[in-house]
Amino acid sequence: MLNDIKYELQYILSGKSEVKHGNIIQTIASYLKRSEKTSRLASKEKSFKNKETLELINWINSNNFWYDTIDFNLFVSEGAEQKVYLKDDNFVLKLNDSIYYESWLDYFHNLLLNNYFFPDTAYELIGFYMKSDALYAVVKQRFVKLDQLTDLREVKSFLGNNGFENIRNNDYYNPFLGIILEDLHDENVLTQKGILYFIDTVFYVKPEVFWK
Repeated sequence: MLNDIKYELQYILSGKSEVKHGNIIQTIASYLKRSEKTSRLASKEKSFKNKETLELINWINSNNFWYDTIDFNLFVSEGAEQKVYLKDDNFVLKLNDSIYYESWLDYFHNLLLNNYFFPDTAYELIGFYMKSDALYAVVKQRFVKLDQLTDLREVKSFLGNNGFENIRNNDYYNPFLGIILEDLHDENVLTQKGILYFIDTVFYVKPEVFWK
């Protein structure tokens, strides 16, 4: 069963299998992979990400995929990696500049993994926004109103039952899948009617394990 999950995830990140709201994310990820002329090792260099960003902007321009109808008066919160705004009573918009990731491709893989594991809070990529020469992905996500504080022991138990080991603080790792899941504190996992909702996930893959 674990092999089946791993193969399914490999197919999703390769754009060969469907996942909720995954089509446009997979399309852009495939474009960036085709555009790469350097090795994945080079993705650790700042110059690589700068070049990747230019390639991404070319795609956005060619496909008219800018999003500029954000109501900045509906600001909700801001963290190191993203800004959050209300869209309506049911959804929020999140602007993410991929600062937590060595490449935009890694960020898009994070979205796909989130949408596989947590479809109730799946990200829908609806466009991109540019401000002060910084490029932001604009994603739409269900607005979850918590009705009780999240018990992090329940988060640990839930993830443990799904093969994720707690490696430190609020960070987890699935050794079979080669997937890291970080920063799951009680502001990133909300509880509503006794159900956990993962609203801000930071997924990474260990290539040497995930693609094996």
